[in-house]
Amino acid sequence: MHFAFTTTKAPAPLPGRCIMNLSAHRWLPVVLTLLLGLAAALLCTVLHTPLPWMIGPLLSVASARMAGADLRAPTQARNAGQWVIGASLGLYFTPDVVARLLEFLPYIVAGSLFALALGAGGAVLLRRTTGVAFKTAFFSTAIGGASEMANLAERNGARIDQVAAAHSLRVLMVVVTVPAIFQYGGIHGLDPYIPGPRTVDAVGLLALIGITLSVALLVRRLNMPNPFVIGTLIAAAVLTASGIELSAIPTWMSRAGQLLIGVSLGSRFSRDFLHTAPRFLSGVALYTVVALLVSALLGWALAAISGAHPATVILGTTPGGIAEMCITAKVLELGVPLVTAFHVIRMAFVVLATGPLYHWLKYRVAPEETE
Repeated sequence: MHFAFTTTKAPAPLPGRCIMNLSAHRWLPVVLTLLLGLAAALLCTVLHTPLPWMIGPLLSVASARMAGADLRAPTQARNAGQWVIGASLGLYFTPDVVARLLEFLPYIVAGSLFALALGAGGAVLLRRTTGVAFKTAFFSTAIGGASEMANLAERNGARIDQVAAAHSLRVLMVVVTVPAIFQYGGIHGLDPYIPGPRTVDAVGLLALIGITLSVALLVRRLNMPNPFVIGTLIAAAVLTASGIELSAIPTWMSRAGQLLIGVSLGSRFSRDFLHTAPRFLSGVALYTVVALLVSALLGWALAAISGAHPATVILGTTPGGIAEMCITAKVLELGVPLVTAFHVIRMAFVVLATGPLYHWLKYRVAPEETE
């Protein structure tokens, strides 16, 4: 008796199922990132830590990524978060506040000039302590937007990886230490401002979203830095200063914006970050500490001269990112409009002046790099 055995091929997977599996695999790290950030934010809220909806997601996602976890922030997470923050900040610019800010303009300009000088001095310090090229040190210590400084670094032949790592470390150190010092030192609620619109209106909120988002996209098309903060901020501020009060930003939306910024910042870190020239990162950490101390002294001096609250001006001169420092001012109720004006004007000034200043300094500080 003979038995015949036949083999049959397994049915080929359906194309639709393959696409679904691929899509799920692509989105899984994003979903896990958001869930981890949300869990960390809720935990930090229970623990009453400063800025729980930003710092919790930032630290949890950064730690997990440096441990090797495959986590990724949504592509537009930072833009969405910055839009929320920009709109929230713009609502503080009532006519009375704008008139007061004009009186502080000389001090804001002084803070911007100081930031430029601080970055240049920090470059000399970083070069001497770590031995990196002056061009890499210069764009690593410039107190401007990380993406803008990385672009300038690329144009001038600097180490983009080290420049990006330097800005990530600086922002992390500032975001973690400054709010903690202010909150646990009882330095909050000392200079409160009330935004123009105080109630949420569904129709008004939709109009606010449409107007501010349109301006943000226009600003991005013009290749201006941080369009989703500055464009949105300008649009909301102009509306508020003109007496047009469409709607307040809902609390849940403000928290979601902070969470998105937190996971976006945390996603900049990876396991490779820990191996990025430890001596270089140590030099960046030293520079950041010095910059924090010197900036605080300047803020104190400007406050004494101008009559503004010291905590507000110190926060305005702190070498942190615009969105992160303005969130700190908003949550801790420390002169939101003045802090915002300090950081917006400083960022625009630094971004515009950093390139020309580098070309002027390189012939005097590092002539060998010009050959």
